[in-house]
Amino acid sequence: MTLTTLTPDATVDDLYQVIQRDGGVIVKDFLDSATLASLKADLTPALDKVSWGSHEFTGTRTRRLGALFKHTRHAADIVLHPLYHGVAERFLTLATPVWSGGSRDEMPANMQIGTTQAIDIYPGEGAQPLHRDDSVWHWRHPEGGRQARVQIMVAVTDFTADNGGTRVIPGSHTWDDERAPRPEETVPTEMTASSALIWIGSTYHGGGSNSSDTPRMGVTMSLDLGFLRQEENHYLALPRETVRELPEPVQRLLGYEAAPPFVGWVEVDGVMSEPIVLLKDTAAAPSGS
Repeated sequence: MTLTTLTPDATVDDLYQVIQRDGGVIVKDFLDSATLASLKADLTPALDKVSWGSHEFTGTRTRRLGALFKHTRHAADIVLHPLYHGVAERFLTLATPVWSGGSRDEMPANMQIGTTQAIDIYPGEGAQPLHRDDSVWHWRHPEGGRQARVQIMVAVTDFTADNGGTRVIPGSHTWDDERAPRPEETVPTEMTASSALIWIGSTYHGGGSNSSDTPRMGVTMSLDLGFLRQEENHYLALPRETVRELPEPVQRLLGYEAAPPFVGWVEVDGVMSEPIVLLKDTAAAPSGS
């Protein structure tokens, strides 16, 4: 079995149906060539200053760069892309029926940006251990009842079976937690630069080994349920001045929006408020922010 590749004129429903079936999908030409070139130019100098990983999971011949929203404006192009943002909404913004007093209401969920990384896998790197990304929250399968994450990996350079293209086990999102993933069950993500792999948090995957003579560079991000703790701490990684320069939808996705009913509120002048007010009113921000 191989991963299904869709063209950029695919609909959100097309992506949703394939991911529901396989656990992941490739979208060809997700970014235009000019955006891709600018993204690469922004990130390469910063990646060149990053040290190698220190263990098997992060890689000892792999460079990883986080806090992408302070390194490139094109991080916003990825997270707000209609196909990625749209399919993440389909999986994540499900309503939960709850009682409040004498009424039973449908409480919607919202989304937030969980993790952001540029990942450069160099020749000689071994395969990353297979894992599910939603394990960061100790998520159970199928007891979780819903998806916690929709992740994307944009190919900045070509991904092949030989250069470390992400390995995925199609269908593994349906497994329970007793079944262990095996390397022989994986298929490589093979896609041209500017294409993207989109998968859900319950799908087993891992970075591939690089037996080629060139590095493989990708940019990954996640959109997660808004009521879970973010994997990457954007409040410490991104100066508030940087966040103020981003489009408001991105500010909200970075965590400056409370999750219904009001998880993540902040007190401003004695009022339980949406945290985004701290970006709009500099006088309300705590000193030193």
